[in-house]
Amino acid sequence: MEVGINMPFWNNFRKKTDKEKRDKHGETLWDTGELFLHCDLQENLHQIRQAVGNSPDVIIREFEIGSSQDQVAVVYIDGLADKNMVSDFVLRSLMLDTAEETFKNMVSDKSIFDFIKDNALTVGEVKVIKDWKGLILSIFSGDTVILVNGWVEVIGSSTRGGESRGIEEPSSQVVIRGPKDGFSESIGTNISLVRRRIKSPNLWFETMKIGKVTQTDVAIMYVKGIVNDKLVQEVRQRINDIEIDGIFESGYIEELIQDETFSLFPTIYNTERPDGVAANLLEGRIAIFVDGTPFVLLAPTTFFMYFQSTEDYYHRYDIITAIRLLRFVAFFISFLGPSVYIAAITFHQEMIPTPLLINLAAQRENIPFPAFVEAFLMEVSFEILREAGIRLPRAVGQSVSIVGGLVLGQAAVQAGIVSPAMVIVVAITGIASFATPAFNMAISVRLFRFVIMIFAAIFGFYGIAISNLMIIGHLCSLRSFGIPYMAPLAPFISADQKDAILRLPLWSFLTRPRLISQNKITRMEQDLKPSPPEKKGDRNEN
Repeated sequence: MEVGINMPFWNNFRKKTDKEKRDKHGETLWDTGELFLHCDLQENLHQIRQAVGNSPDVIIREFEIGSSQDQVAVVYIDGLADKNMVSDFVLRSLMLDTAEETFKNMVSDKSIFDFIKDNALTVGEVKVIKDWKGLILSIFSGDTVILVNGWVEVIGSSTRGGESRGIEEPSSQVVIRGPKDGFSESIGTNISLVRRRIKSPNLWFETMKIGKVTQTDVAIMYVKGIVNDKLVQEVRQRINDIEIDGIFESGYIEELIQDETFSLFPTIYNTERPDGVAANLLEGRIAIFVDGTPFVLLAPTTFFMYFQSTEDYYHRYDIITAIRLLRFVAFFISFLGPSVYIAAITFHQEMIPTPLLINLAAQRENIPFPAFVEAFLMEVSFEILREAGIRLPRAVGQSVSIVGGLVLGQAAVQAGIVSPAMVIVVAITGIASFATPAFNMAISVRLFRFVIMIFAAIFGFYGIAISNLMIIGHLCSLRSFGIPYMAPLAPFISADQKDAILRLPLWSFLTRPRLISQNKITRMEQDLKPSPPEKKGDRNEN
């Protein structure tokens, strides 16, 4: 299958030619075209101070080294650079170690600039910066730059650090069994967490800077030899085509590179779990890391990925199969619960057992609103309580949402605004929506629920059928980087049914998903199925 081809919306979104994109790529709002590096050290420092508005967090340290008293300046930003690294591996090396006799003998054979670059610094990464843009970008990335009087080039040393959140358990994807580490806001830390799990030289990643002002670090990671090369090219092209002032979270990237904008269903998966990213990389997907957020994007994705959890592969297959079926049951309850009640109580009373129908009629005797208005009021109230519980401080958020729901439901029933049966339906629907592992898919279901309620209130069960057919048709039309969204059901791929709705034993995972990975399809030997141990008598006979 050709990945990234026949995507009319995305092709229309690219308003500029590829040549214009290449000319514009990398442009920043602080590129004035008038600033450039000088041979004079003081002129360079003056330009740096002017460019940053004399910000007090930009630290400039000037001193002299060598027997010829060469003037050198060290520049870094407090909070972005690690002070200990700057002090121990840069300043100490330049100010104290260069005063020894060995330095005088070594520097006599080369220039002071080359000696600092090749011998003086004890940091891991050292690079030469030849333009003004690279100098500013290096400083604001947390590096320490060394300027030498008389040279138009600058030395950049990697001292990135500062305060950051440590590795913690993911808050949005909690598991009972499995690793407890999660991504943080540092892109370097996040990449290292994946590398710890895939110790292979074929794990490649590419970095780029997106955002004219923010210059945010973005990286794409894939396993060379497993991933489809056309998919890598398409992801790289879409990210490079982004022209925006700032990128602050992976949601910016997700919205700007997705195939279909006008769809409530997510077509790019996000996760906080390194083990989930590693597992999907081995299936041929691409991970997109964005500096400043713990949420990593995975592409391409399918509809069934949003009902799977990384914990599914750490328990027995029969238990997880039952749990997955339960998730799909909860999905249909949250999707159709209020609509089925509205259609049955309004148009199709003959489908309700007579004793239950009498009880429902007695409850609704003094209710002034039709079933649709009743359900709409309760659903909106429930969504308000859920949103308030999220935004309130954690200590009181859960208490407010639980107590508010109980008090509101009881008061509404006693006031004769809604019936007790409607409170039960809305409560079950709300609880079932929490069973979906992916938060963005659960939100889509909650929004579509109101649309189906309208169809049910107008046409009854016929409206539910019509709306469901429209939604299914929309799902089948979606693509994620050229991959059908409903795969492996539409199109039906029998070899991939082992991990779609059901979860078969791990020894049956002989091949990778066929539409995603087209290289090295086989990932497991065929003789790994467990068998009973041989008896001693059988062994002796052999």
